[in-house]
Amino acid sequence: MADNRIDKLRALCLALPETTERRSHGEPAWFVRDKKLFVTYADRHHDDRIAFWCAAPEGAQDGLTASDPTRYFIPPYVGHRGWLGVYLDVAVAWEEIGELVVDAYRIVAPVRLLAELDEMT
Repeated sequence: MADNRIDKLRALCLALPETTERRSHGEPAWFVRDKKLFVTYADRHHDDRIAFWCAAPEGAQDGLTASDPTRYFIPPYVGHRGWLGVYLDVAVAWEEIGELVVDAYRIVAPVRLLAELDEMT
């Protein structure tokens, strides 16, 4: 089941323009143009949970972690910058995960790639 989760997350990330994958801090991570990190996988990285961390729009971290702490959390290291942690070892709504991934991408991608993304959707 864990492999299926990372495969689905990987597919969502790599579907976005000029996204690359490489390891960062021992975990798979996705970057725009191999420079700007927007999503990182967390396979029991700091606890016994499977999750991912992503850049999040202003206010999303507070709203989501308050509304459903069984699915969302403030990740270590990047939480103070507004990043969101999303558990993948619970029932996962992949459409919602896809929206979070696109939101994360939009935060770090340059304008030209955002225009390309908008053309895709």
